[in-house]
Amino acid sequence: MKGEMKAITIKQPWATLIAVGEKKFETRSWPTRYRGQLAIHAGKKADKTACMSEEISSVLAKHGYGSPEDLPTGAVIAVGELTACYQIQSFSEGEQDVILAHNDEFVYLSAERDAFEIRFGDFSEGRYAWEILGLNKLTLPTPCKGKLGLWSWVYE
Repeated sequence: MKGEMKAITIKQPWATLIAVGEKKFETRSWPTRYRGQLAIHAGKKADKTACMSEEISSVLAKHGYGSPEDLPTGAVIAVGELTACYQIQSFSEGEQDVILAHNDEFVYLSAERDAFEIRFGDFSEGRYAWEILGLNKLTLPTPCKGKLGLWSWVYE
């Protein structure tokens, strides 16, 4: 069956952290009004330094990824639902608490409860947190070229 959906290219290891459900917010410098199905595309390059950090490597190992070379690149690896886009209102570096806002809706991330989520993104004040839920990791990554911004992925 052929189809099309919006996609976002994300550098490794963050794409896989989203695909395995360990990261539900993708942080960006720009907002989006788009809501709906979203393909998670792993970019061609991986940040090997980030992959080797104790925090990230232990979470990846829990999901069967032993080294940066095990991470899929240049492929769509999951499909989820982009449900909200929040502006990051405040970030307390010392306590690592974050407040996200969209219209009159607020989400509070606490350092205690959401430590990995906060460490797996750039929650600097003024940036945006895209909430991606209902993720389905693809059994086999689907190779394709990524693009900047939101783009249309045509699949068969």
